[in-house]
Amino acid sequence: QDGHDEGYDLGKADGYEDGYEVGMEAGLGHGYTLRDPTYREAVTFLREDKTDKNKYVEDAYVCSHFARDVCNNAEAEGLRCAFVELRYSEGGHSIIAFDTIDEGLVYFDAITDERAKPVVGKRYYQCIEPRPGYYYEKPAHDDTIMDILIIW
Repeated sequence: QDGHDEGYDLGKADGYEDGYEVGMEAGLGHGYTLRDPTYREAVTFLREDKTDKNKYVEDAYVCSHFARDVCNNAEAEGLRCAFVELRYSEGGHSIIAFDTIDEGLVYFDAITDERAKPVVGKRYYQCIEPRPGYYYEKPAHDDTIMDILIIW
């Protein structure tokens, strides 16, 4: 029994160390190595990221594609970024979010990089902080936010 216990403890310790090293190497850039940025870092990342320059193509490259690409690019930079789905009564919209270490959870429209402050029960076009001199028109469809789904 003593030999069994000693062998078990030794094997567990060695296996843990070897597995930890392999896991850290294989997982580099995924999960454990991602970090939450400051607000300034998030804004700088978005300014430098070129996803917003992509062309919106109906039924081919839409808001969910923009959000996916921004999230993937943020991960490549070591930043944790959430894919956010805004659900309307009919349809929805995809945006992104960062849980910044200084300003908390902040949302951005992945198509335009503009900051958004989505609120359930409010129309999305009213939740955007437009760039100076830019105005959002009320869309023809009902974009009242019914639910906000955040996927890390």
